Amino acid sequence: MAQFTLPKNSKVQKGKHFAAAGAKQPRTFKVYRWNPDDGMNPRVDTYEVDLATCGPMVLDALIKIKNEIDPTLTFRRSCREGICGSCAMNMEGSNGLACTTSIEQLKGEVQITPLPHMEVVKDLVPDLTHVYAQYELIQPWLKTSSAAPSRERLQSPEDREKLDGLYECILCFCCSTSCPSYWWNSDRFLGPAILLQAYRWIADSRDEATGERLNELEDPYRLYRCHTIMNCANVCPKGLNPAKAIAETKKLIAERAA
Repeated sequence: MAQFTLPKNSKVQKGKHFAAAGAKQPRTFKVYRWNPDDGMNPRVDTYEVDLATCGPMVLDALIKIKNEIDPTLTFRRSCREGICGSCAMNMEGSNGLACTTSIEQLKGEVQITPLPHMEVVKDLVPDLTHVYAQYELIQPWLKTSSAAPSRERLQSPEDREKLDGLYECILCFCCSTSCPSYWWNSDRFLGPAILLQAYRWIADSRDEATGERLNELEDPYRLYRCHTIMNCANVCPKGLNPAKAIAETKKLIAERAA
């Protein structure tokens, strides 16, 4: 049987333990830590947090840790309302938004790591350079060839409804980083988040570049590495279904070839 080991500088070490003296409602959080500047291996630090003096969400616990226990902890956050997608991370083995994930729904010691398969900038902050380059590739804006109208480009209520389940994507990348196909082929496969965004413009009745967009996607890797594993739909914090958008894109390509 083949055996695999991580390089020495990639092995996660046991980190520091921060106890909460006199806590009325203690809860343990194990948090991935890595600093590119100190030359040390990544580690997992353990923090005891008193939930009696903490908000109900995982992000509340992280903010309490940073403010009151360990100011060196680094993570992204902004809106705290599940809108910006900044605080996407892996909690107890599942991707999600720390601001909308209740501590109560997680069992036992809460293990928190960055989004999987992404290079890490520091601690819980993933490097999103590659996924945003892929986002730019699909040209996420209305493309038209007809003369600009004197007012806005109108859309019927029926056509507008076709965008439901697409426009709500907040580009948190919980879906792409939970997709095994993206783990294996992220250099060429665009992944669920970007492909859902691509279909959002294909489905828009005001866009006049459908053929061009489909041409860009009709590639053995960009589109067709999706194997409908459905991890994307299972973890999406907005309840969207990227796999359905990908299937609709494949259907359009098949129909025009018929």
